[in-house]
Amino acid sequence: MSTSTSTDQQDPDQAPETATEAATATAEKAKLQRHFGRADIFFFLVCTLFGIDGLGTLATQGGAGFSWLLVCLVLFAVPSAMILAELGAAYTDEGGPYVWTRMAFGRAAGAVNNFFYWVTNPVWMGGTLVATAASGLLVFFGTGGDATSKALLYGLGIPFIWAGVLFAVLSFRVGKWIATIGAYARFALMGLFLVVIALYAAQHGVHGIGAGDFAPSYSSFVALVPLILFSMVGFELPSAAGEEMENAAEDVPAGIAKSVITTGLLYGLPVLGILLVLPADQATGLAGFPDALKQALTVLGGEVHTGADGTVTSTLSGLGLVAGWAMGILIALVAFTSGLTWIMGSDRTLAVSCYDGAGPRSLGVFSSRFGTPLRVNVLSGLVSTVVLVATVEITSGDAYKLFTAALSLAISTTLISYLGIFPAALVLRRRDPDTPRPYRAPALPLLTFLSCAAIVFCTVQVLFPGLGDSWFAGDYLPEQWTYGERYTFLLTELVPLVLFVALGLWFWWAGRAHTRRLGAPLSPVE
Repeated sequence: MSTSTSTDQQDPDQAPETATEAATATAEKAKLQRHFGRADIFFFLVCTLFGIDGLGTLATQGGAGFSWLLVCLVLFAVPSAMILAELGAAYTDEGGPYVWTRMAFGRAAGAVNNFFYWVTNPVWMGGTLVATAASGLLVFFGTGGDATSKALLYGLGIPFIWAGVLFAVLSFRVGKWIATIGAYARFALMGLFLVVIALYAAQHGVHGIGAGDFAPSYSSFVALVPLILFSMVGFELPSAAGEEMENAAEDVPAGIAKSVITTGLLYGLPVLGILLVLPADQATGLAGFPDALKQALTVLGGEVHTGADGTVTSTLSGLGLVAGWAMGILIALVAFTSGLTWIMGSDRTLAVSCYDGAGPRSLGVFSSRFGTPLRVNVLSGLVSTVVLVATVEITSGDAYKLFTAALSLAISTTLISYLGIFPAALVLRRRDPDTPRPYRAPALPLLTFLSCAAIVFCTVQVLFPGLGDSWFAGDYLPEQWTYGERYTFLLTELVPLVLFVALGLWFWWAGRAHTRRLGAPLSPVE
């Protein structure tokens, strides 16, 4: 794949190895359609960065969750956003995250890293997001956040996944409006939540939170920070469609800057709201946000019941019930558009890597009609469906266990992929200093260290919760799992990771074999 940088002339691994591959890249890029403006980038980033699947989990640790959220916003989100703004403005090729990693570290690293970057999203969509949508609908349309049945998870999950594939196939001319709708759904959901929280507080008072509740601890760090980091990555995703943007060099940094502030508010205010309504011992990772919202909606019609064991439940009626139905639909819509934007972006990076010689050439194809990677879109749907079936069967239809296992796997695969993306900015600044950088991140070595150190530590803790203190026990025990199930949990995480590494290497080998068949010399970097 050709790029506009001097790096192409300096290192043969950074450009197509043959005239045939160069022509292939040019042919695929000719199918791209420019429909991505500055406002579209902002709305796309809002959908990418803010999801409700982690809100309940943040509240399970009380005020410490809010404290760690602020710490991560300052020490991770802002530094990583600066890194990615520099990359996205300087290197505007289609498939940005893959291109940056390949330019910095070669095709082998680019292939494996990009496979992790891509596969996270069908895993997340088929597991965590299906469970999140199911929980939101059940809280307001069913009996509450009880474990869902296999039939219900399949009945909701299959249409959920393949509707996402359908919209991903459509061009950004259509897809960007879905992202815009998803962004406004987030604004509406969070805005209404804050309004009813204020009404609830005025009428019933709130659950008290002392200053000591906000004190961070190591156990709350292990429980929450990996999730927070997972929730705060994705600033680079619009750059996956770099050549579909109207003015990437100027629009990417501007969109990222606005989205950092918006994301901080969208996460911080609802977490405080959950803490004010639900006691920490009653908040759950899966249904914490819907439960808090349902309780607050009783001010519009309904009752709050406290059982003999102190458990608080809510029933809605009248206007509260109608508002609850709307909230359930908004929760499902937010979950759906979270998965959709990630699929739209990451599918492009995989297709680009495949026509660039870092994957099977048959997947490196864009639709002439839509300008989208149709084959990879379908592959994402198939992988999501497999993940849905596997997690439902492993957890016997227990939505809580499905949610925890799938979210942990999505977090680990996502974080691992950034170990190739973040350092690329520092490497390319040194290797390719002549490329214009409309935005330059300050103190880049420090920003890179902070971002990568956080990623490494949190990845280890996702795989081995509490390692170094009390692995899979006490405060480190994942929700709904028991100490005796620690090896089952570990297998649900390690087996897919090993498989993904192997598949990433196979992708690189397949692309390399294709290059050999064309008679191209092997690159010294490979």
